Parts: sequence; structure tokens; C-alpha cells
Amino acid sequence: MKVVDLIGVDPEVMGEKPVVAGTRITVEEIFRRLAAGESPEAILEALPRLTPEGLRAALLYAAEVLGAERVYFYPDRAA
Repeated sequence: MKVVDLIGVDPEVMGEKPVVAGTRITVEEIFRRLAAGESPEAILEALPRLTPEGLRAALLYAAEVLGAERVYFYPDRAA
């Protein structure tokens, strides 16, 4: 699966947030639903335009973005 084929960013769609291609479903919305405890099956049922491949692409996109992120630790600051 190529994320670039299934996840898009367009200034005209959803404020330039990454979306599943051909939809207005943002990667953020998918993650918020997962974080709220919805199962992937429930998300797919609630969002009929979302395919299982699109859901997996959103997860892969987020993993790739986070994998490229640099984190700087400041030991004197409490979390």
C-alpha cells in the first residue's frame, strides 16, 4: 500500500488537513474515534465512504509522520 495514493492534502479540502483520498474524512478524525474507544469496524460502519484500506493508510500515514518527528527532551521541565 502506498500512502501517497490513499492520503491526500489539498488546501481546498478540510483546511489542508490530511484526508483519505476521495473523501472529507481526516486522519485526525479517525484517530480521535480510535482514541475514544471506537473499534475499526464501528468506524467503518459510521463512515461508509471509508474503506478498510483507507483506514489502514491513515494509520500508516500517522506512523510515518511520527517516525520522522524529532523529539527534544528537557530534563529540567516536568511532563
